[in-house]
Amino acid sequence: MKRILFLFSDTGGGHRAAAEAIRDALLIRYPEEASIEMVDVFRDYSPFPFKYMPEMYPWIISRSKSSWALSYHLTNTNRNARIITNGVYVSIEKGLLRMFREHPSDVVVCVHSVLTQPSLQALMHFENRPPFVSVVTDLVSTHHFWYDRGVERCLVPTKPALERGLRSGLKPEQLRVTGLPVHPQFAQQLKDKAVARQELGWDADLPTILMVGGGEGMGPLYKTARAINDQRLKCQIVIIAGRNQALKEKLEESHWNQPTHIYPFVTNMPVLMAAADMLVSKAGPATISEACIAGLPVILYDAIPGQETGNVDFVVQNGAGVFAPTSHEVTETIRGWLAEGPQGLKRRSDNARRLGRPNAVWDIADEIWTYAQQPRIINKRRPSITELYMRVPVRSRRF
Repeated sequence: MKRILFLFSDTGGGHRAAAEAIRDALLIRYPEEASIEMVDVFRDYSPFPFKYMPEMYPWIISRSKSSWALSYHLTNTNRNARIITNGVYVSIEKGLLRMFREHPSDVVVCVHSVLTQPSLQALMHFENRPPFVSVVTDLVSTHHFWYDRGVERCLVPTKPALERGLRSGLKPEQLRVTGLPVHPQFAQQLKDKAVARQELGWDADLPTILMVGGGEGMGPLYKTARAINDQRLKCQIVIIAGRNQALKEKLEESHWNQPTHIYPFVTNMPVLMAAADMLVSKAGPATISEACIAGLPVILYDAIPGQETGNVDFVVQNGAGVFAPTSHEVTETIRGWLAEGPQGLKRRSDNARRLGRPNAVWDIADEIWTYAQQPRIINKRRPSITELYMRVPVRSRRF
């Protein structure tokens, strides 16, 4: 039985989703051989204020994007990233050491950028350690936090992310482009468009616009949906309100000029994407990756400055969608796409599908399993303060 430890934090839904996707792929591949634990490091093993980062992160992003963008870019150098992560390590060192004692493993998998370097630093305090694999869950504009030269393997979703790793000092043999891990059931649950629409009870012939704002129903979903509604286009709209009950109720109380389907948090996103013709969404990496696998062109209305900026370029430059940061631009894009007819949508759908990597999660799971078979790594013993002092020539010592 091989023990696999996943390190993540619920600062945004993508880290947990990535870990769960890889975990489930491993359990499908090696059901009798893999023992897997998942640890939310900030929540379970960190003091204040890190303990509350899952609550603080969305608050910061939604209320202070300009400050977030500034801090992201200021820290995004090798030197500054190391200063920050050293500070994080000093703050949570005791918790990390306790975590590794309480969760012995044959391989450690980290899916959160800020945890990579501190976790490796903590592991160096033991006589030996398991191999360490980092799985980068930002698509393109990856932060230097992700890249630590001590990792055995760094799995990245795109070529630009690999190139950033090389510039950060990792060796080519440490890096591999796999794609972003999407749950193995996603591709398996994709269906023919007509079959999916029949299952959902949607109109079989109307072009369908799917609108999402993440699990929490964030962003200008209501404003954008109402702007589309005002155009009286020949289409149907599907809106996923997520866990945002107030948004769902507001949408349900509104009058709509076309067939409009409103859902709370859903677990059948593959079926919804298979049944749609276009997606209106923020530039989250997981949503973009799922849309590409489903062959669904995207209209991106928002992006977190820094880590999601490159996602927009990735989509636009490959002809898989557009960036439309205002409700007016969204509606004009939809009007233009519908005017082109089925051939235009098919061209964009094909472009999106070419970016999809449905096998990424399996490739990542197999890489991790390979490292779980490897022997533990002997750490170079660090000299004590006394030993360091004794190495200083006597004439140079101060008494």
